[in-house]
Amino acid sequence: MQSALPEEERPDTREIAALKRAEKREAAESIGVDAEFIDDLVENFYGKIREDDLLGPIFAERIADWPPHLARMKTFWRSVLHNSGEFSGNPMLKHLAIPGLELQHFARWLELFYETLREAEGDREATQLVGGRARMIADSLLTAIAMRRDGLAAGRAGKDLPHA
Repeated sequence: MQSALPEEERPDTREIAALKRAEKREAAESIGVDAEFIDDLVENFYGKIREDDLLGPIFAERIADWPPHLARMKTFWRSVLHNSGEFSGNPMLKHLAIPGLELQHFARWLELFYETLREAEGDREATQLVGGRARMIADSLLTAIAMRRDGLAAGRAGKDLPHA
């Protein structure tokens, strides 16, 4: 379908994308999900991960220098929650390369994430937004891992993951 505006008056795709990013960031910030919230969430969450009996060893095998990892995770979550566009990388490939990841690992990751999120909760809508995104990510990663191992039959591998 053609735009009714002449080409010179049509908004630039980059302008539209920037506007949409700003709208998403403003919506998140309006419920308390700002950069400080994300920083605190990441710091507190990964503090729990490092102490966890199930997940701690998996992370310890792969992360020797935590400050750069935490900075990367903050960038990732700002990209997810604010659509900032600042994260580059492929979390799927990183997780596919870890042997033995199963439902129990992603369920525990979500349990710790939700616990941290509830501790930080200021607005129930924020908990739903951030928790929903976390579950979507866990489901996507788990499903890809299961499908790689078990084929298409594993297409709903994340259906039993906990909700926020």
